[in-house]
Amino acid sequence: MNFHVLTLFPEMIETCINTSITGRAIESGLITLNTVNIRDFSDDKHKRVDDYPYGGGAGMIIQAEPVYKAYGYLVNHIKLSKEDQSLYKKPRVIYVTPQGHVFNQNMAYELSQEEDLIFLCGHYEGIDERVLEMIVTDNISIGDYILTGGELPAMVMIDAIARLIPGVLSNEASAEFESFKDNLLEYPQYTRPEMFMGRRVPEVLLSGHHAKIEEFRRQQAIARTYERRPDLLENAVLTEEEREYLTRLIFQKNFDVYS
Repeated sequence: MNFHVLTLFPEMIETCINTSITGRAIESGLITLNTVNIRDFSDDKHKRVDDYPYGGGAGMIIQAEPVYKAYGYLVNHIKLSKEDQSLYKKPRVIYVTPQGHVFNQNMAYELSQEEDLIFLCGHYEGIDERVLEMIVTDNISIGDYILTGGELPAMVMIDAIARLIPGVLSNEASAEFESFKDNLLEYPQYTRPEMFMGRRVPEVLLSGHHAKIEEFRRQQAIARTYERRPDLLENAVLTEEEREYLTRLIFQKNFDVYS
C-alpha cells in the first residue's frame, strides 16, 4: 500500500507516520509514505498558495493552480513507478473535509484494498472548488467538528487503513477481533494480576474453556455496544441466540428504568 499526501506541512505527516507501528511498516516495506508540498508548485516568489475569496468573506482560499500542478506531478510519479504501466489506474483522491462522509471501519477496510491512495489536505477556509471538482474522488470527514487543517484527519485515516494491511500488526488476529467487528464494540480486556483493588478478573476467562470464553466475550461486546453505541446494533451481525440475549438486555434495562 502506497500513501501519498498533498499538504502544506509535509513534516507534520512524516513525523507522525514514521513512528510506532506505521513507522515499522514503512521500514519493512509493507507500506510507503510520499508527501508532496503544495507550496513547491506555486509561481509566487514567496511560495504563497492562498488568496482572498471572490465575493468576499473571512479567511483565505488555497488556489487551484498549485494544487492541480502538485496533483499532476504526483500522478505522473505514481505512474512511472509501476513496472507494468499498462496496468496503471488513477488512484483515488481523498479530500479531507468536514463536509464529507464520516470515516468508519468499513471505509478503512475498503480503502485498504487500494494500491495507491492520495490524501489532499486543505487549510485556511478551504481549496478553490474548481480543482476539487477536477481531481477529488472521495470527500471524507473524521467527525462533525472543525480542525485547522487536513493533516490530522489524514493521519488518522492512514493509521486506520495501514493496520489492516497484512503483516503490519504483529498479531494478525488483532485487526480481525477488535472494535467494530460485526458492528460491535470490543469486549473488555483483562491482564495480571487476577485481583486488583478488590476487583477480580471474570472467572470464565481463567477457566480455559474456549467456547465459554468466546460466548462471554460476545455477550460482553453486545452489552457494551448497547450501553455505549446502540446505533451500531441496527447493522450488527448476530446469531439468533445473541439476538435473544440482546432482547433480554433491553427488557432488563427498561425494567430497571420503570421499577
